Amino acid sequence: MEEKHFKRTTVTAALPYANGGVHIGHLAGVYVPADIYVRYLRLKKQEVVFIGGSDEHGVPITIRAKKEGVTPQDIVDRYHTMIKKSFEEFGISFDIYSRTTSATHHKFASDFFRKLYDDGKLLEKTSMQLYDEEARQFLADRYVMGTCPHCGNPDAYGDQCEKCGRDLSPTELLNPRSTISGSKPVLRETKNWYLPLNDYQQWLEEWILKDHREWRPNVYGQCKSWLDMDLQPRAMTRDLDWGIPVPVKGAEGKVLYVWFDAPIGYISNTKELCDAQPGKWGTWQKWWQDPETRLIHFIGKDNIVFHCIVFPTMLKAHGGYILPDNVPANEFLNLENDKISTSRNWAVWLHEYLADMPGKQDVLRYVLTANAPETKDNNFTWKDFQDRNNNELVAVYGNFVNRALQLTTKYWDGVVPACGELTEGDRQTLGEFKDVKRDMERLLDTFKFRDAQKEAMNLARIGNKYIADNEPWKVWKTDPGRVETVLYISLQLVANLAIAFEPFLPFSSARLLRLLNAEHFEWDRLGSTDLLEAGHRLAKPELLFDKIDDKTIQKQLDKLEATKKANEAAAHKPAPVKETVAFEDFEKLDIRVGLVKDCQKVEKSKKLLRFTVDDGSGADRTILSGIAAFYGDPAALVGRRILFVANFKPRKMMGAESQGMILSAVDSDGSLSVVTTTKDVKPGSQVG
Repeated sequence: MEEKHFKRTTVTAALPYANGGVHIGHLAGVYVPADIYVRYLRLKKQEVVFIGGSDEHGVPITIRAKKEGVTPQDIVDRYHTMIKKSFEEFGISFDIYSRTTSATHHKFASDFFRKLYDDGKLLEKTSMQLYDEEARQFLADRYVMGTCPHCGNPDAYGDQCEKCGRDLSPTELLNPRSTISGSKPVLRETKNWYLPLNDYQQWLEEWILKDHREWRPNVYGQCKSWLDMDLQPRAMTRDLDWGIPVPVKGAEGKVLYVWFDAPIGYISNTKELCDAQPGKWGTWQKWWQDPETRLIHFIGKDNIVFHCIVFPTMLKAHGGYILPDNVPANEFLNLENDKISTSRNWAVWLHEYLADMPGKQDVLRYVLTANAPETKDNNFTWKDFQDRNNNELVAVYGNFVNRALQLTTKYWDGVVPACGELTEGDRQTLGEFKDVKRDMERLLDTFKFRDAQKEAMNLARIGNKYIADNEPWKVWKTDPGRVETVLYISLQLVANLAIAFEPFLPFSSARLLRLLNAEHFEWDRLGSTDLLEAGHRLAKPELLFDKIDDKTIQKQLDKLEATKKANEAAAHKPAPVKETVAFEDFEKLDIRVGLVKDCQKVEKSKKLLRFTVDDGSGADRTILSGIAAFYGDPAALVGRRILFVANFKPRKMMGAESQGMILSAVDSDGSLSVVTTTKDVKPGSQVG
């Protein structure tokens, strides 16, 4: 693809979901790399806007609100405020951080949908979805829980099992239940509006697979995988009461799908910014509809499909919008060799980190960049955090800066000395960092932030070696002129560090500028040897970084250990008792003992076992049960006396009729076991 030059750049960072705080996985995957890139573009004096905001619609928010007995608005107000404050304190330099519950966004998203509808770009379809008869509402995926057919987790959601990570659909769950009423949902017909992704398949293949081969392998590969499976229409509306109402007659009780609504938030937030400061930012159309604007999305890998396939299709269908030029999605960051999980509280939360480690924003930014999961999942450990702080920030970067400033204070009263005659060693050192700007730009322009940070740290390593090789403390008495030159070159390197680290460590770079008694150095001067003039007075030296002791780290490890123990204790608690029922209701069930005469897997089904049961009537009974995942050898059940419900209405499954339901028990670890008798009770015996 021929390289295109743009006048300006629109940078978006994935909208965090406003039902909890931001953790280090979010930071490493999205917000730190996005902020590095934006700060870099600003340093180069390029025109750029950085858009963020809270994603405040969708089912998880309504679930949390129900649990806490508050409104969804109460939930999003609380977490939007927390998230915004955390980002500000951490130095994520959004030009605007707004929200999808704003009036601007509601109107913009509604108008966007209406244009697609009016232009005939959406499909109106009916489908069968799970319905809660007690709550009298259709159930979104997250309102359905049940047993995962893959790992046996009894609390898997209708869209994903958080234990094994498999994507699911609600109808795949074993023993599904509504999280609203606890009742078993039924299938019912409903109408929704779909984006026909299949109509854009050929265009997407051309645009992504041919025109964007430069995208990261994980992004390109995931897109190709979806395209290879052939795209299908995707619902853009949901049967919910929390969200943006579908602006179509006959769509009462339906809202825009959160993944339709949320990415439009990037545009509406830009409009909000431009409307507030038109003299500074111009119109929102300049940032979203001008072909000379470059669009970059920073996201985690779980959002690739939405940002590379769904959202671009929405923009294409609408018409008039630019499309993402690059989507540098990161992989996942694990914590202490375990997957970060908000439901298990296995995370390092940003607001807690800022309280526990005051003034150490840059330490976390440095470590997360050094461990950035740019091409594969990576791991955060508190020991590595401590080691990188003590052995790199303190012992390399901070040590070099402190030595250079302290020696200048000692030998030249804190004034930059003049540069004398250069030796071959001086020229070699100067040559080692003269190309740092070129090297860092090559990496930053291609979103290789981890390697770019290494280049910045390499300047400090060059400086430490240079001072150690020249030993100014030894030379001072015999050749003070030589010391002048060594300190001059060392101080120029220190000034270069203030430039090179500014995108990565903004707080430390600002402190370093104060120590150098300088306001700012231009990015274009990175690699220069005359950033500080002879005679320039420095400020009093201070340590740039502090060591982190074992006690501080142990406190964080103890916090995680307490979380682990709490999770283990919770895992062994039995499921809560369901609502009480009348004894007369129980009496309606006819539970009997049956002898398993045969048990086999059902062909073309991963879940079903076919039981042939002697029920005491003289005629065998066939019962299908979705428990194949728990019995690798179904023949092992033959000869068992099991309990089954005898008076359920027969139903068709995989072309066969099931005449009852096998009773099973699910343990706290997710394992399942068919309920049996302790004695050889006769088949057909009633349980009661």
